[in-house]
Amino acid sequence: MILGYTVKFYEKSLSFIDVPLTALIRSTLTSSSTQFYTLITQFGSVLPLSLLTLLSSILLLYNKRRIESIWLIINAALVAGLGNYAIKYIFMRPRPDLEQLTPVTHYSFPSGHAMGSLLFYGTMIVLTQLLIKNKPIKYTIQLFLGLLILLIGISRVYLGVHFPTDIIGGYLLGLAWLLASYPFFQKKRFIWRFKSKQH
Repeated sequence: MILGYTVKFYEKSLSFIDVPLTALIRSTLTSSSTQFYTLITQFGSVLPLSLLTLLSSILLLYNKRRIESIWLIINAALVAGLGNYAIKYIFMRPRPDLEQLTPVTHYSFPSGHAMGSLLFYGTMIVLTQLLIKNKPIKYTIQLFLGLLILLIGISRVYLGVHFPTDIIGGYLLGLAWLLASYPFFQKKRFIWRFKSKQH
């Protein structure tokens, strides 16, 4: 809320964060780095995330994990997709005045890639914790997903389409929703599993 208020009414005051972090991330603009971050950023784009959400939901339903599938769809499709799109209209922050290395549309704050990746891959981190018992496999997957979330955020700044505070805002919004919805998910999960055992 504090960051959003600052973006809306005192955007220029955030330059002490945005300018040095952008300079640091974009300090080595090379063809190989550009190819790498162009690839990485696709994992936070609408189409790949939509396909991954659909596939993951189907697999969860197939394994009789109905509430897990519903929670994933709410987080990754409704909140990350429609929610982020609507929130951007509240702030209407323009994109950075930099060379953009990938095409973009819509406003800048909060980053849809950052919010979407945290909500999808973050949900998968939680589900991995609950569904996978093998600790080495579980921790390896969680570490990989966490690193992917971080790299997707960095890629947006590197490609010149977001301010670092856009990424921070996307992460914070995604994390806030994840933490707020988790207790309701756990409650429903317990109730539904209890009822299924009775039948």
